[in-house]
Amino acid sequence: MQFLTGLNNAQQEAVLATEGPLMIVAGAGAGKTKTITHRIAHLLHKGIRGDSILAITFTNKAAKEMRERVHAIAQGSSSTPFVSTFHALAVTILREHAQKIGRTRHFSIADESNAMSYVKEAMKQEGIDPKQFEPKKIRHMISKLKSDGITPEGYADMVAGDFQAIVADVWLVYRDLLKNENALDFDDLICETVKLLDKNDDIRDSYRKRWQYVHVDEYQDTNELQYRLTKLLVGPERHLCVVGDADQNIYSWRGANMKNMLHFEKDYPGAKIVFLEENYRSTSNILTAANAVIEKNVMRVPKTLFTKAGEGEQIGLYHGADERDEASFVVGKADELIRGGVKPDDIAVLYRANFQSRIIEEACLHKNVPYQVLGTKFFERKEVKDMLSYVKAAQSRKNLADIRRIINEPTRGIGKVTMLKLFAGEELSGAVAKKIELFFALLDRIEAHLQDKPSELLLMIAKESGMQDALRNGDESDHERLENIYELIEVAKRYDDKPVEEALEQLLTDAALASDQDTLDGEKHGIRLMTVHASKGLEFRYVFIVGLEQGLFPHERLTNEKIDSEEERRLFYVAITRAREKLFLTYAEIRTVFGSRNFTVPSEFLSDIPPELIEQEEGHHERAGKIVYLDF
Repeated sequence: MQFLTGLNNAQQEAVLATEGPLMIVAGAGAGKTKTITHRIAHLLHKGIRGDSILAITFTNKAAKEMRERVHAIAQGSSSTPFVSTFHALAVTILREHAQKIGRTRHFSIADESNAMSYVKEAMKQEGIDPKQFEPKKIRHMISKLKSDGITPEGYADMVAGDFQAIVADVWLVYRDLLKNENALDFDDLICETVKLLDKNDDIRDSYRKRWQYVHVDEYQDTNELQYRLTKLLVGPERHLCVVGDADQNIYSWRGANMKNMLHFEKDYPGAKIVFLEENYRSTSNILTAANAVIEKNVMRVPKTLFTKAGEGEQIGLYHGADERDEASFVVGKADELIRGGVKPDDIAVLYRANFQSRIIEEACLHKNVPYQVLGTKFFERKEVKDMLSYVKAAQSRKNLADIRRIINEPTRGIGKVTMLKLFAGEELSGAVAKKIELFFALLDRIEAHLQDKPSELLLMIAKESGMQDALRNGDESDHERLENIYELIEVAKRYDDKPVEEALEQLLTDAALASDQDTLDGEKHGIRLMTVHASKGLEFRYVFIVGLEQGLFPHERLTNEKIDSEEERRLFYVAITRAREKLFLTYAEIRTVFGSRNFTVPSEFLSDIPPELIEQEEGHHERAGKIVYLDF
């Protein structure tokens, strides 16, 4: 019974419940990953084949952590469980049946910038003025409709009003543009997988036979399509284990529906429910504050987190004169902790909106405190995308978005007029035709090396395309871009040992599906700056939650007061429960937002925390006194 070692009674109950539907209500820091891992170990111990077990998570980081744990316990097993994110699972299924959805196996995944380009092109073809109707809003609307499981044809029958009619028209053209270029956008991955399994009984049944035991992490964050995909994958034996926490549902803006969790017993009659309420992360004071905040919500599965870790320190509260004062305190305190022996990586600063990071970055630079901002994805850097576009264009000349991207990168003297003529099928002649011929000859040479190890292929592209020389002979920023290309080649080496057919495909898939949390570089030391949304699933010894003012956190953009205000409270709950040892809360009396200085009111959330848990913090710099701004 080694798989039960180190588990509490509730965790053991979840591990041993292997047959039929099971819902594990796991509070923050309650050891849900450990529980799932040990449950899989128990299945293997019972003689269940590893390759008949599926575990689905939401982030690459969570999938990687679970995969490593599962593989460690599955040593000696003839096969290993399949651990994946929802989108990576969808890619696996779609590549195996690409022809069924009108694509080739090497279909490309359009990132957000490419998707926006397709939307703009669709608007252009429909004669819609982008100044009158914002492309970004249309793109967001299409994405939301897809997440809700609505098709372009279905939406066209529902429209009421000019804007909806325009979205319907653009969507149909947008879909055709993607198909013509052998591409799918991020939302299509789940949409097309659901349609594939729904319409093809033989394919659906083959996956049900392949994965007889299904696990879904963060079930409260599933949207309509992810919910349907889960139901399609679960066979008649109903061996489904979902893990989640309604109190951590913070993604309704991208379609997450906590009703999927609240209605689990209705969807799967006779389901077993297990509560994990013992927290192994935070001190008692932090958990008491978190419980006091979240218990005001109505839409939740009631539970109370507890810990045996002791009371711990009180929660620090700092009232800043303005955002500079606030940032000075945060960075000053962080500097003090670092000088006292705390690793910079163990400190996080969480904020509600991205714009809040700038002033904190300035303070870090001023005090020479190392920091890392979570946000800019490595795979979204221009030079990295250029390199991968060369690969995808070499795989298929139908990948016109990738060809457009690199045909004049580095500069080859191919202008926009020439590109328009080329893609319109017009005949070219003279020097221009020669340049185009040389470019496609380059793609042919790259295609001949597609069976090389990924790192060797990318090194060849860097040299043959001229990117290496162009950046090497450029300025300091060009040298940084070249370093990023070399870093991409280093990343590619992780895939060199995989079978030739899988290596390049896996690299391109991982690049397309990279998330914000993948930008955290373990080799770069510094305090972590990130939004609360991006912090989900992470934990730190010391956490600062800044900007706790009405209108900022909770955010003022509340469209439905009852539901959205509860989500803001859940978001604050998530922020609090990232802290292990010490939590700091800060707010400013005056804050400049988009150039306008405004007096603020402290967040209502602060009054929810029992006052005996809080201690007032003093500033970490000399102040001549309180700053007062007079508005004439």
